[in-house]
Amino acid sequence: MSTDTEILKGRLTELLPSAVFDESGEWLNITLQPTVWHSFALQLRQVESLNFDYLFCLTCIDWKTHLTMVYHLTSTTFRHSIVVKSLLKIDKPVIETVSDIWKTAEFHEREVYELFGVNFIDHPDLRLLILPEGWEGKNPLRKDFEDHVNMVKL
Repeated sequence: MSTDTEILKGRLTELLPSAVFDESGEWLNITLQPTVWHSFALQLRQVESLNFDYLFCLTCIDWKTHLTMVYHLTSTTFRHSIVVKSLLKIDKPVIETVSDIWKTAEFHEREVYELFGVNFIDHPDLRLLILPEGWEGKNPLRKDFEDHVNMVKL
């Protein structure tokens, strides 16, 4: 691990001692509880020595037993990037919106809402983005989704 990554990890640990780090990939990965995500995200954006001002990817992964929210962040000032993950309950996936911190999250969260069923607390406009009316709550990217009309049997 590079010295820069060590310094970044130290700063992040100061902000959130309960965070779990994974350094096996290209970027530093941080896993945290969904209840602390919004306050941590606010710090990532506002602390001058971090300045994570660019949310360039927000997605969700269905593991059948739980969902994982995944956020990719970069500081355009310091050129460091991190991946933040939060595990959500499969039967009631809930996490606070970060659209008030990074405007790009507004559309990404709507997409995850319709495709995976994640409820983003305090989102300003949580409604379908891509799918037509009648698809509310169907969540076609969930592994338990069944489409009897378009099912292809192999």
